[in-house]
Amino acid sequence: MTSREESAETLRRAGHRVTSAKLLVMEALRHAGDHLSATSVIYQVRRDAPHVSESTVYRTLGALRDSRLISETTFGHGEVAYEWLEKRPHHHLVCSQCGVVYELSDEVVIGFAKQLSDTHGFDADLQHLAVPGICLDCSRGSEVAGK
Repeated sequence: MTSREESAETLRRAGHRVTSAKLLVMEALRHAGDHLSATSVIYQVRRDAPHVSESTVYRTLGALRDSRLISETTFGHGEVAYEWLEKRPHHHLVCSQCGVVYELSDEVVIGFAKQLSDTHGFDADLQHLAVPGICLDCSRGSEVAGK
């Protein structure tokens, strides 16, 4: 089965009608290997299909997000980033000073979700979590500058 056929089958299983625009958006995200802004997705889609409107791409991103086929995350830089969700959720630590992004172990987040459930009866949706803060290098740099 080709990648395009897999994408079409994934859309059908999620209850979506298969359209060329949805396939193009999905393929852009599946093969990016990283987070993409909506602007980047629009650029990639329009390379192959210049007639696809921005609003179609935004609607498709929203529909894919709502179906949990992609994640939508802000890394504290103002722009929303989208990423194809693989079989497992994943999470990030994001330095708000230098912008470095570290992957956070799912075990940490599972423990956090369990604590939220046990303590508050709250079922947290933590498919893709980005935690802003200051990385060790920037923290050390601040300590040195303060001395």
